[in-house]
Amino acid sequence: MNIETKAIHAGNKIDSDTKAAIQPITLSSTFERGENGDYPGGYIYSRSDNPNRKSLENVVTALENGADACAFATGNAAGMSVFQALEPGSHIIGPDDMYHGLRNQLKLMFKGILTFDFIDLTDIELIFNTIKRETKLIWAETPSNPLLKLCDIEAIAHIAKEHQLIFAVDNTFASPMCQQPISLGADIVMHSTTKYLNGHSDVTGGILVTKEKDSFWEKIKIVQGYGGAVPSPFDCYLVTRGIKTLPYRMRGHVANAQALADFLEAHESVEAVFYPGLKSHPQHDLASKQMLSYGGMLSFLVKGGEDKAKEIVNNLKIFTQATSLGGVESLIEHRYSVEGPDTKTPKNLLRVSVGLEHIDDLISDLESVL
Repeated sequence: MNIETKAIHAGNKIDSDTKAAIQPITLSSTFERGENGDYPGGYIYSRSDNPNRKSLENVVTALENGADACAFATGNAAGMSVFQALEPGSHIIGPDDMYHGLRNQLKLMFKGILTFDFIDLTDIELIFNTIKRETKLIWAETPSNPLLKLCDIEAIAHIAKEHQLIFAVDNTFASPMCQQPISLGADIVMHSTTKYLNGHSDVTGGILVTKEKDSFWEKIKIVQGYGGAVPSPFDCYLVTRGIKTLPYRMRGHVANAQALADFLEAHESVEAVFYPGLKSHPQHDLASKQMLSYGGMLSFLVKGGEDKAKEIVNNLKIFTQATSLGGVESLIEHRYSVEGPDTKTPKNLLRVSVGLEHIDDLISDLESVL
């Protein structure tokens, strides 16, 4: 099946009793056992598994060309399960501009349990030189949040395979419509399902997809089952429903983002624009090689510094000043003010999640404040 067809059908199951064409929400926390104590329906308890969670995991597995998936209550919980599955004393290599939620998770929650180095993953030689005997995981984020840096997935996958390391890629900014890391050699792919997969800013969730059902994946499944940080059946239903329109939504996000990036790059009040679809992006050629399309996220630097950046976000009419991304509505945010003192984000940077409004309205809104 093509990806549009997978998005609609891989997460749906016609109800065997009512023949409902759309899978109903199964809210039951527990399931009846058979006369001999087994579970004839295939489910025991909703923390362990649930029909709606199974459908969500099935469709995201199909979209990412993986072997299996584990859904979680948040993207942070999904990332944390990978770290929890590592043996104490393991060393992690992560990006120097890693999403601050997972970066702080490592620094604050895994201090003394795991060790880590945050480096520039665009430097392949530096990756080689950072690998230690204790290194077990390379964690990549491409495009990165919020600087839209790219790393070469195929090249890092080759390094990871050579050194028998696990290679995980946070694919949230791209979505499976714009990039498929497993097909490029990654072992695990992560998404915050809160973002593009759901697409309507009304659910929080996360998911991991694996290339193989190996022993490390079994550890992650243990973390999911016994840790219990799983999404509710209703949240799974909403994300699965959102995925049905994902291919078509992403085409709109990408088209609007490209047009908005072109407008901003030409504007005299803008210092720089970070969008992989621009030829001025330092890794535009890599983006054209490994991405199916350039995504719906961009960032730009405002002339006039932090005060001017805050003035802009406070006076827009259509863009909402808010955290998060991937919804149908356009969001804009001054990222420095939410990331903490050790962030690499410039003080005059604004991050934009380009929505599905008419592009002329989005450009007019920005033009009025720039």
